[in-house]
Amino acid sequence: MRIRPAAAPDADFLGRVLLEAYNWDGTPRFTLEGLLADPASAHYVTGWPRSGDFGVVAEDASGTPVGAAWARIFPEGDQGYGFVAADVPELTLGVLPEHRGRGVGRALMAELVAAAAAREGVDRISLSVEDGNRAVRLYESCGFRTVGRNGGSDTMVLSVG
Repeated sequence: MRIRPAAAPDADFLGRVLLEAYNWDGTPRFTLEGLLADPASAHYVTGWPRSGDFGVVAEDASGTPVGAAWARIFPEGDQGYGFVAADVPELTLGVLPEHRGRGVGRALMAELVAAAAAREGVDRISLSVEDGNRAVRLYESCGFRTVGRNGGSDTMVLSVG
């Protein structure tokens, strides 16, 4: 596996990963078309990359993307589900189902946290995780702590500075 910075040509793949992140339990609760039609979910990928965005993509040995993690800043009026403050990037992480359980998510998280720590003015990152999502164990093991609730999801924060 190789991890590289996410770039503009990765926008479609980030959409695919967003869908996997929303359908984390394997149940097809959402479609990509539905997510992209909903401003509350589409803003995670629309216009990738915009100023301030950063992310990483994991590729298998053949160079095929298998997962991604990225972060965006959302203003008060266009908050993400894991919104903490207008200066705290919110991350999205997803791994294609056939590549889960192999350390891809942990490797992506480590690279994204390192990228966040290297950014001027970024001292925390946040995320949202639904109740029952096993990924919470990864987030907790990386040092994220729960700071709030939004519906059936926890909002978690990690200090990176």
